[in-house]
Amino acid sequence: MRRFDAVIAGAGAAGMFCAVQLGWRGKSVAVIEHSGCQGRKLMITGKGRCNVTNNCTADTVMKNIPRNSKFMYSALSRFAPEDVMSFFECLGVELKTERGNRVFPQSDKAVDVVDTLYNYVKNCGCKIVEDTAEELLLENGEAVGVKCKNKTYYADSVIICCGGKSYPLTGSTGDGYTLAKQAGHTIVPLKPSLVPLESKNLDCKSMQGLALKNVGLKIVDTQSGKTVYDDFGEMLFTHFGMSGPMVLSASSHIRDISDGRYNAVIDIKPALSYEQLEKRLQRDFDENHNKDVSNSFTKLLPKKLVVPVLKRWGIPFDKKCNSVTKEERRTLCELLKAFTVEISGFRPIEEAIITSGGVKTTEINPKTMESRLVKGLFFAGEVIDCDAYTGGFNLQIAWSTGNLAGESAAY
Repeated sequence: MRRFDAVIAGAGAAGMFCAVQLGWRGKSVAVIEHSGCQGRKLMITGKGRCNVTNNCTADTVMKNIPRNSKFMYSALSRFAPEDVMSFFECLGVELKTERGNRVFPQSDKAVDVVDTLYNYVKNCGCKIVEDTAEELLLENGEAVGVKCKNKTYYADSVIICCGGKSYPLTGSTGDGYTLAKQAGHTIVPLKPSLVPLESKNLDCKSMQGLALKNVGLKIVDTQSGKTVYDDFGEMLFTHFGMSGPMVLSASSHIRDISDGRYNAVIDIKPALSYEQLEKRLQRDFDENHNKDVSNSFTKLLPKKLVVPVLKRWGIPFDKKCNSVTKEERRTLCELLKAFTVEISGFRPIEEAIITSGGVKTTEINPKTMESRLVKGLFFAGEVIDCDAYTGGFNLQIAWSTGNLAGESAAY
């Protein structure tokens, strides 16, 4: 029976990086992953371009982790964004920094990052096994291996890097939570993060497929009246509600969601002040003075947005532009600067980019990523109850925790 120095459950970002740390220290490593799922989730990050990290300081990363950010202090101190960038560039992956300090490969191809990491893991002597981890093996309060569907792997250390429950086709099927529970760990309830938002508003369905660029978006908590998210960028209307970069980011700021608690308030013309927009409307109505108002928005609004705006405006579609009153024009201005969509909930966790929740951080030593309950058991990546906003921060969590878990398990 062969015994490894370490068995890693999961060959995603955290798992493979963990393997690298162990492999180049000469340790024998078995990395277990579902068939064909090695690095699969990495392949779809950043719309298939792989947002490797964020070109910022470790402190900035922590500010972009809404819950349990202090847990990441040691991991980020050991391996910050600059270290991630240096690692990949040293392996020949040229990087570039874009808007919001997001870092991507120069090629805009996630496959370049995945292949580079996967090949490096193999070159470090790590054994990649296509199997399914089913049971954590424990003896005298220590982790001694993992029983898989096809074979059992014994080791001095076990590192759980199975990811969350989002995008199950990439291998994130929740196996890590099962293994953690077997060791007595608490699993903080799971919920989707960086996920599209649902709405019962029929306008969304009628505008299905409409992408809005350069618009403002606020998420308002109707209970407190506070704005929990405020940004400028792109979004998309869908048959179920809303999606797109801003909406995904907004979802991670929403806590304790319930039908009607949160509203999305869209500024359709953020480049124009209220006064400028009113003058623009007056000019458009003057130019189309004998036309119906329903035919006067061709330059102002996308086609799919016209009917929803007219319905909310509340005036007859065939009203002539030259008969629109000053008060009606002001009402339209207010509507365009604050087009409101009620949010009814998140899309299912399977559609989320990130899983929020997971193994309770107080049960993990943040200086080593080792379990406080079971000796020789370590955690890294999304399986831990620590997630961040969009912008490369979640992958940074994976790299940093994978690095620290691998270093710690090597000694």
